[in-house]
Amino acid sequence: MKKILYTMFGAGMLFLTTSCNDFLETTSPSDADVNFVFSDPSSTRAALNNAYELWRSKAFVHANGLFYDLCVVGSDSERHPEKYSAQTRHIPENLYSNGDAVSSFDISFSDGSTAWTNLYSIIATTNTLINLFETSSSFNTYMSAGKPSELSQLYGEAVALRATCYFELCRFFGDVPHQLVPGVQAEGLTSRDEIYEYHIKKLMQVEPLMYHVGENANAIVTYMTRTYVQGLIGRMCLYAGGYATRRTDLGADFYKNIDGKTISFTKIGSEKNGAVYNRRTDYLDFYKIAKTYLEACVANHGSVKLITKDSRSNSKAGQVFGNPFQLVFQETMNGDALYSEESVYEIPETRGQSSERPYAFGRPSDGGGSNAYPGKSYGQSRFHPTYYYGDFDPNDMRRDVTATVTASSGKGAEVMISFLPSSKSQGGISNNKWDENRMTSPYTAKQRNSGINNPYMRFSDVILMLAEVYAELGEDGKAKEELRKVHERAFANATLANLDGFITKCGSLKEAIAQERKLEFGGEGLRRYDLIRTGKLPEAITKLKTQLTNMVNGLETKGYYTFENGNTISNYIWTKSVNAKSTYGFRLTTQCTDNNDPVLFPGWRGQNDDWATVASQNVTTGFTEIANTNLAIKGLFNYIDPNGAEAAALVANGYKRVDWGKTIVDNKAEYLANVFLNYTEGTPPIYLVPMNANTISSSNGKITNGYGFAQK
Repeated sequence: MKKILYTMFGAGMLFLTTSCNDFLETTSPSDADVNFVFSDPSSTRAALNNAYELWRSKAFVHANGLFYDLCVVGSDSERHPEKYSAQTRHIPENLYSNGDAVSSFDISFSDGSTAWTNLYSIIATTNTLINLFETSSSFNTYMSAGKPSELSQLYGEAVALRATCYFELCRFFGDVPHQLVPGVQAEGLTSRDEIYEYHIKKLMQVEPLMYHVGENANAIVTYMTRTYVQGLIGRMCLYAGGYATRRTDLGADFYKNIDGKTISFTKIGSEKNGAVYNRRTDYLDFYKIAKTYLEACVANHGSVKLITKDSRSNSKAGQVFGNPFQLVFQETMNGDALYSEESVYEIPETRGQSSERPYAFGRPSDGGGSNAYPGKSYGQSRFHPTYYYGDFDPNDMRRDVTATVTASSGKGAEVMISFLPSSKSQGGISNNKWDENRMTSPYTAKQRNSGINNPYMRFSDVILMLAEVYAELGEDGKAKEELRKVHERAFANATLANLDGFITKCGSLKEAIAQERKLEFGGEGLRRYDLIRTGKLPEAITKLKTQLTNMVNGLETKGYYTFENGNTISNYIWTKSVNAKSTYGFRLTTQCTDNNDPVLFPGWRGQNDDWATVASQNVTTGFTEIANTNLAIKGLFNYIDPNGAEAAALVANGYKRVDWGKTIVDNKAEYLANVFLNYTEGTPPIYLVPMNANTISSSNGKITNGYGFAQK
């Protein structure tokens, strides 16, 4: 339900829009355009908002499209809900069956083609706007002022938006055309290395002339501020200095830096599909740049902060809080013009217009398309059972916020999620960070219209990037202290957090930081590309397959499997529908550490406390109050012998036995064999997406796909 959409200026800004088909052939602005845009800062803001709105609604890389297809799935923690054969997107998600399916993959893959076209359309708009800035009579004045101004802030935002689009293009496509000047067509492909270097340098130029979040009336988290630019420089540096799969068919001199010098690389494994997996030998130079700007961001972060205390008071009904990680995401669901204090940059959505949270990236619901409580939530973002059961320490308060085993019926009741491959209340353990039950004003009139913002960068990401940089540069003491900030806020106290024990268990400080990111950002689209850029994806796939094999074998042979942390997944659990409102005084559960309470544990589930009032406020119909809205669950983390006395007593008390791990066994091809199907460690992971087929066909041979994709 958020917040404000970027205000469009109207017909006067049409000169900034560019056809999706001619992004390489934009025209130069006229003098009249320059005078109009810079007649006052509000005109400039309106012009920039046009580009922001294209980014919000058309980018296809931060909500639906490729983010949906490849970011919230395809890692050692995240997966999809359906059968492998059900969706074309599962082929690139799982690395094209070790590259063997690359040559037969349709390069007109619609989501890739749409993202490609729309990102270049946004870039064309920002190019035109940046050129207007740079050719204006006031440009040198505000750029040499040495401090931020309204116009330098706006110029910096345009530069940051363009850099963000190129970051996404390189992340998904690799080496791409680099179009910077309106009216000057890009000639062929430019190496991602040169692209990263150019935009990092440009961001460094504008960063001192921008406002931190909260320093100016327009320096809010839905605009790209100095705080975001500092984080973006860090993020781009980690990618520029990270591992990537690069082409070998473009010639030995193709990969050059911004000065035109050929780059040398360190390779992992062998060559396949005309590609290798490698990293620049001068990668530490980028970590040093990242250190400067991430340190600056952590030292002066404006009004953004890491939420370390839960400011909510326990409710009169008895709801207990005390989990700051819950608050991070609860704040994203609280209402219009309200933002999470931890967000460095949020992409704004508003209720009543299509938005993906929680429909795709949140708690599922079996509700219908309209007048449901809550409406349908498909649940694209799911987790491997090994992540939920094995990765989280049982005392880590992030687990229940991140992942859930229950969904909504759509009629005001809680239902168990099944591991049966499908969607909604089937498809396995789901993302729980966004849930329409928790919104202060849920939108029930239509599905996929909640209006929850997209948190594109959180402050904990900045802190953990800095920890990673320190560790890579050998500054272990500083790295540990940054890691401590995020790790300890996930536990009730430092003793339970046991940072030293966590590092020892992970094997090294670097591995601990990587694991912390895995736990912190589940379902937020970071883990897959963290593994790629650190060179750990092949190793992580092998480890995941081993864990899944061991789990399935235990379920098949013993009826259960116990992970190293003591959690047990069993073939069966027992559930019972109960009236939580009469017993506890509320339906929507919060923090719970009492694992003997089957209704409140695991926490952060249940149902909205008053769907009847919500239905009335939304002027929707069809809601009937249900008494037994919540599920009591037994055996979720401990084994109960299905033929034993405890099981019999549960049945006598009204519980029903429900297939749980058994469904994984019954569908083990989906949870084991089809996970990164046929991938072989030591070969380059083909994680990239084919480039736009129309662009290739019209480039006169100057732009070609690589990585084994057939030209069609």
